[in-house]
Amino acid sequence: DMAIYSNLTVDQGSHFLAYVDVTDSSGNALNLNGYTVAGQIRKTYSSLTAVSFSASVSNALGGTISLGLGDTVTNAMKPGRYVYDVEILTSSGTRTRVLEGQVEVTPGVTQV
Repeated sequence: DMAIYSNLTVDQGSHFLAYVDVTDSSGNALNLNGYTVAGQIRKTYSSLTAVSFSASVSNALGGTISLGLGDTVTNAMKPGRYVYDVEILTSSGTRTRVLEGQVEVTPGVTQV
């Protein structure tokens, strides 16, 4: 299992962007050429509703993916703790979980 466990903090009502480096079992950057990325946040593992990251490969040779949430998306999320994971998918449909953990959504104060 190559999934990295990482907890994220998201400010409610703010734009969230994170870059993650994906490595192979030897610690070398994984060539993500031809891969797509998908990630979701749920209140619990069994929740039927999910918030999806806008996820993409930002540097294929460097093994870097980007995860984003727009400000309207984070504004609609209730403050609290969530779970998430991120998978990379080959063109043939093979999925590998590369990142998982908790998301803490912190309450926003300023209403614009």
